[in-house]
Amino acid sequence: MKISFAIPAYNEENYISGCLDAILTQASDAATRGGMEIIVVNNASSDGTAAVVKKYSEKYPAVKLVDESKKGITHARRAGFLASSGELIANVDADTRITPGWVRRVLDEFARDPKLVALSGPFIYYDLSPAIRFLTKVHYAIGYLIYHIFHIGAMLQGGNFVVRRDALLKIGGYDTNIAFYGEDTDIARRMSKIGKVKFTFKLPAYTSGRRLAKEGEIKTGIRYAINYIWITLFKRPYTKDYEDIRVKNGKNVVQENIPKDGT
Repeated sequence: MKISFAIPAYNEENYISGCLDAILTQASDAATRGGMEIIVVNNASSDGTAAVVKKYSEKYPAVKLVDESKKGITHARRAGFLASSGELIANVDADTRITPGWVRRVLDEFARDPKLVALSGPFIYYDLSPAIRFLTKVHYAIGYLIYHIFHIGAMLQGGNFVVRRDALLKIGGYDTNIAFYGEDTDIARRMSKIGKVKFTFKLPAYTSGRRLAKEGEIKTGIRYAINYIWITLFKRPYTKDYEDIRVKNGKNVVQENIPKDGT
């Protein structure tokens, strides 16, 4: 099976290299199993994101840059998917760094289980304190237990999940009416109706905790939990507005405040 990475990137010149490097180190794992392509979606960036990616594409044929002028995570994911050709679509964010063996495990999981339509794992916030990383593990554990004991909803971690192409087409793709919060839960909810959605702690990925650091860990955690419940029960997010948190001069800053209508 060929695996296609679709990476949304809005003003991510400070992070995209780390993301691409982590993926490219595992290219050999994919080469013997169908191949790999890496599609970075330049989502209306105003910084040097495109220039950074172009340097990679000149050196590595597997790296491709596409543009999506309509701002938003679901628009960018959709653009990456439409430009891809793999049987598996890996949704990885620009500040995410997949862990060693990630690609191999993904390919093994999907090859072993034909009924598996979506696979995900947890985030490890490499730039936050050990205490916050522990609380994050507790958060994942609670969600995991709720899903497996009470069979409520389905779990996918946005920025660290893989879906089968044919399954994504079957459910109608990404819901571009969702601006930010709940986009992963929405995919999980709809995918669970046509096949198996699996969350495993054996598929971790590193990512920046810049949003938690800027907005507050507890506040952010509650907001994600509420939107998970809202999508699961009412098929729409509770929170429609969001802020883009980017790094400037070594500090996390709010780069853009997105209005509630998502425009």
